[in-house]
Amino acid sequence: ASKFLAGHSDVLGGVLVARDDELAQRLLETRSLLGGVIGPVEAYLCFRGLRTLALRVKHASRSAQLLAERVRERTPLVVRYPGFDTELVGPGRQQELGGAVVAVELPSAAVADAFVEHLSIFHHATSVGGVESLAERRSRYPQERHVPEGLVRLSIGLEDPEDLWADLVRALRAVGIAPVD
Repeated sequence: ASKFLAGHSDVLGGVLVARDDELAQRLLETRSLLGGVIGPVEAYLCFRGLRTLALRVKHASRSAQLLAERVRERTPLVVRYPGFDTELVGPGRQQELGGAVVAVELPSAAVADAFVEHLSIFHHATSVGGVESLAERRSRYPQERHVPEGLVRLSIGLEDPEDLWADLVRALRAVGIAPVD
């Protein structure tokens, strides 16, 4: 609920879902006993976010698809994006769109850090699902040891995709990776 449901980076909340009736009952009893319910303001903000959820997800997903394709086609970088998996994403598939998160693998941690620092529209932060685009280098913590050191996660927001592309191109050029026009 903190991410796409609320959608404005101003809520801390969550949703617990269970397929099993017995588990759902146990979870309800635990919640009833211990509390842990969302506050009225946070609930309102999530409700507010639900009103624009479909529009935000569609715009961000379409922008992410465009940006992922451009980086993949115009640079030597490895790009990871669920929208590239046509068995998973597309009409009649598990999901219609590929989502708003793109991962780009730069040559090293140092290059990835410099790339993120050269971005001006993308904010350097850890989150997804807000209206603003975010970038962060992963593999900064010991528990992320299986993540490539140069991996940068881009959470695409609602800015104009051409502005985001121009920002990515500037940052890539600043670290010595010149996208092909």
